[in-house]
Amino acid sequence: MRDGNLRDSTKYSARGWLARYGLFLLLMILLLALWEWIVRMGWVPSFIIPAPTAIVRSLYEHRHLLLGTHLPATLMEVVVGFGLSIGAGIALATGMHMNRSIEKALYPFIVISQTIPLIALSPVFILWFGYTLWSKVAVVFLIAFFPIVVSTYDGLRQGDPEQRELLLTMGASKWDIFRKLQIPLALPSFFSGMKMSVVYCVVGATIGEWLGGSKGLGYFSRRMSSNMNTDAMFAAIVLLSLLGIALFVLLAWMERRFGTPRHAGRRKAGSFPEADLPKQT
Repeated sequence: MRDGNLRDSTKYSARGWLARYGLFLLLMILLLALWEWIVRMGWVPSFIIPAPTAIVRSLYEHRHLLLGTHLPATLMEVVVGFGLSIGAGIALATGMHMNRSIEKALYPFIVISQTIPLIALSPVFILWFGYTLWSKVAVVFLIAFFPIVVSTYDGLRQGDPEQRELLLTMGASKWDIFRKLQIPLALPSFFSGMKMSVVYCVVGATIGEWLGGSKGLGYFSRRMSSNMNTDAMFAAIVLLSLLGIALFVLLAWMERRFGTPRHAGRRKAGSFPEADLPKQT
């Protein structure tokens, strides 16, 4: 009986997945087939845009170099920079939420940091950190920091004043309100900011590798471009795209798993479980 229920669940989940992404997959297959046909007909030179089959063949030929050396290097830059941006972003957003003076003093600097083109800052980071991991991490951090700070700060401000007053009348401290009301309500905005920034992280790592790197998918793409090996260059681009998609999907799964606060429906309605509130004496 359990095996039958498992098969039914798998069948329905597969149907739901096809219903959601079927049109996208069909369109993707048609576009790839059209792309292949156009290149094979000679309407576009293969040294400008290679055929999809040539890109796949190049991926296979360079699989050890791409998957063993360059992909791990780019992934390390993304993970370290993204992790640092999460920690710093949460700390700064919390500080601005707790203290208006911090918000007034630092928020303009956060906005200004995003007005400077990253491609202009990358040589500065290379001057400071050299051709090391940290010159790329600095680019990733800067590009990922802003969405996380802004989304987390906006999420923390979403608390309903009536809910706050209700908790205060029941003896809740500011820490209780922050932990049991504002943090759960900020989770959706926080995850939205992370999903946005993790894709930018891949872009930032690529920029850093293009301008000053000895390994990584961006470095490999630049080197292949210099050698006029467009098949391998597009192979690196495909891997960069797949890396961004994989990280986005991972965060989307984490959002579904952890991003919906417990008792969210009752909190929105203004009702809180007794276990979540401080005991009155």
